Amino acid sequence: MIRRMLFLWCMVGSVFAQEKRVITYEDFIDLKRVDGGSLSPDGRWVVYNVRTYSLKTNTYVSNLFLQSVDGKTTKMLTSSSFKDFSPVWSPDGKQIAFVSNRGGSYQIFTMALDGGEPRRLSDISTEVSAGNGLAWSPDGKKIAFTSDVYPDCETDECNRTRNAAREESKVKAQVIDKIPFRVWDSWKEGKRSQLFVIDVESGKFNDLIKGDFDVPPIDLGGAMDFAFSPDSKTIVFTMNTEKNIAWSTNNDVWTLPVSGGDLKKISTSLGNDNQPVYSPDGKYIAFRSMKRAGFEADQQNLMLYELSTGKTVNLTEKFDRSVGGVNWSPDSKVIYLDVEDQGYHVIYDMPVTGGTPRKLTDKTYDVILGVSDNSMVTRRTSFSMPPEIFVLNRDGSGARNLSNQNTAKLALLDLPAAEEFWFPGAGGTKVHGFLVKPPKFDEKKSYPAIYLVHGGPQGAWNNGWSWRWNPELFSAPGFVSIMVNPRGSTGYGQKFTDEITKDWGGKVYEDLMKGVDYVVKNYSFIDGDRIGAAGGSYGGYMMNWMNGHTDRFKCMVSHAGIMEKITMYGGTEELWFEEWEMGGPYWEGRNKETFEKWSPHNFVQNFKTPTLVIHGELDYRVPVQQGINLFQVLQRKGIPSKFLYYPDEGHWILKPQNGQLWYKEVHAWFNQWLNKPAN
Repeated sequence: MIRRMLFLWCMVGSVFAQEKRVITYEDFIDLKRVDGGSLSPDGRWVVYNVRTYSLKTNTYVSNLFLQSVDGKTTKMLTSSSFKDFSPVWSPDGKQIAFVSNRGGSYQIFTMALDGGEPRRLSDISTEVSAGNGLAWSPDGKKIAFTSDVYPDCETDECNRTRNAAREESKVKAQVIDKIPFRVWDSWKEGKRSQLFVIDVESGKFNDLIKGDFDVPPIDLGGAMDFAFSPDSKTIVFTMNTEKNIAWSTNNDVWTLPVSGGDLKKISTSLGNDNQPVYSPDGKYIAFRSMKRAGFEADQQNLMLYELSTGKTVNLTEKFDRSVGGVNWSPDSKVIYLDVEDQGYHVIYDMPVTGGTPRKLTDKTYDVILGVSDNSMVTRRTSFSMPPEIFVLNRDGSGARNLSNQNTAKLALLDLPAAEEFWFPGAGGTKVHGFLVKPPKFDEKKSYPAIYLVHGGPQGAWNNGWSWRWNPELFSAPGFVSIMVNPRGSTGYGQKFTDEITKDWGGKVYEDLMKGVDYVVKNYSFIDGDRIGAAGGSYGGYMMNWMNGHTDRFKCMVSHAGIMEKITMYGGTEELWFEEWEMGGPYWEGRNKETFEKWSPHNFVQNFKTPTLVIHGELDYRVPVQQGINLFQVLQRKGIPSKFLYYPDEGHWILKPQNGQLWYKEVHAWFNQWLNKPAN
């Protein structure tokens, strides 16, 4: 480890004598992606996985790393061409369990830390769901996991037979009698996510939740949606039992004896309840809860359920921020929270007895991975640093980078730190934004700018690295990247978030345009005559809305953007979203007026801005017809336009070579229109 650190420091030190270079997509894809992270029971070690992408193979591998919290030891636990995910510790700290495809399908493996090869534990025909994680029971005997199965199948052999029959059949048609029948970029094919437990010794597993329900729900869950009680006798999880989950966000928290018995619902909200976790002493279950039914971006409150009395207390009712991750101190006296706050993701703590949450970090982006007696481990990031594993004192001080997976590579790159600004938006309300200058910045020069609009719309530009829309890559060719968090953005209080609902092109649009005015007036190096705009999802919608309402931008990039609201309602799998944002189904009351009012297609007569349209065939959140509609209108009107169509991608562009083409075309489009000589 000492030799490794000396090598890193020598590498970093030698770079200071060199001129740093501009980041390329090839540099970007070569950076390591630190995921997951689990703190050992004794608080001395953290295990995490690292994804390594390859342009040549057009995919990635994922391997596991072991890191001592004192920073002295780093060990690569697995080294293979497979995908190893979701590592968790055994209660005695001697083994880890993880999900891997090394056997040809995703299964659970265990691995002793004192040596030896991984041992395959599970053999379930429907595979283990890699993205939902694992939970190891405190007595060390069982591991909980999820798998997508046919709800009417009682045995794994039934699922195996059904899968084989579907695969072998020449008829690929489906008879569908309920929605949603597809989610994000895949078809459900009549399956449901079910909660299983597997015996660590024998490998035998059984389905705890039989029935036509999903555990966890298809959407809006927490970082982890199932956990064992400290005595290993009960499991707590999130499930939505509504018949019509396509327009319901009523996820609830339930408990069930591991040995079998009656389900017990402990949450009462009509909104989204999720991410339950027992206190180490077994007295409480903490979970997150939204109050309003049908809303996916209501404030996430921290609820505390007392097992002995059945009483539930809202610990953050007066705290105007949404709770992210929930982590207990080992003595069960303090709860640690990571919270989205004004463009950052900071850490708070609060006593289990209640009170005002105490802010421990400021202007950082942390996700808590675990808390020990003396420290806490987080995954920290910024606009100019991909996520790394950090250790902090429990008061938030003394942060140290433990993993250093990208330290040497980042030292070679010119990655300007983000600057932030505030300005008066619609009605004088303060609005926040970030700005990233281009590499090799010269304050005497004038630069074109790209105005980036985030999706959601209940989302935000936070000071964290993005593997999809990366401001450093947008700025690399010589552009200033501007990111404003207008109405609807999260992290600025619930009222600010709510002020976009049924007002999609109102105050939010005014905020964005005032943001353009502000940066042009206050940053002399931005050329106000050479500004382009880009956005994805709701950001793509805003490109289409802007095209019908302003000629301020020289060009646009509309990725997965909504063009016509009623056909969007008829095509998306997430009906609750459209119904909340527009006031309900378009045929009820005056809702159709709202759909029509905020539909960009009603303003195509004003379109004139050159636009690059991007859409994926497998996008079931914003179906591809929305992008085709936009492109055909642009072409019919003779507006310069291109359509970058991906037959093998969904809402996001995930394959390395597809991402390379994405940035190539986007950069070329902005270079074409923003670097043209003045007429």
